[in-house]
Amino acid sequence: MKIYTKTGDEGETGLFGGGRVPKDDPRVQAYGDVDELNAAIGLAASLESQTFETAVLEHMQRDLFTIGAQLATPDSARLAKALAPRAPIGEGGIAALEGVIDRLESGLPPLTAFILPGGTPKAAAFHLARTVCRRAERSVVTLARAVAIAPLIVKYLNRLSDLLFVLARAANRAGGGRGDVPW
Repeated sequence: MKIYTKTGDEGETGLFGGGRVPKDDPRVQAYGDVDELNAAIGLAASLESQTFETAVLEHMQRDLFTIGAQLATPDSARLAKALAPRAPIGEGGIAALEGVIDRLESGLPPLTAFILPGGTPKAAAFHLARTVCRRAERSVVTLARAVAIAPLIVKYLNRLSDLLFVLARAANRAGGGRGDVPW
């Protein structure tokens, strides 16, 4: 099987589970932004230290694949079949993000000012992933105005951006560099 199909050469793409839409459709924008977020997290994970929160990052990436499938599949029956045996994102996934935020924040100095994105390469990558996450969240909100989507997706992305911010701070602290730089 070849990687190129030529089916998108006219500006349309196939949805997961069937159907075709223009490549600038809000649904494609939303799951494309989630895919970009997943890649940004993969970049952050690949930077030193590669053992920093590995299990958390891999879990996030799996959740984002699930969210991407949910966004790319308008037919709920096909979605259930496509996700099996994985379940859609639920309150437990959001609680897990909050648990990691709480754990990491307990080891950080209190935040008293806005901080500039940057620091160690890993922290900078987490800051970049956070901004991509916010864009993905905006795209999903736009899509949700037009079609029904699981409301927990927006909640998950909102909490994930908080976690990416805390991961950036924790990476700066663990990296032994100059740490967070106040605005």
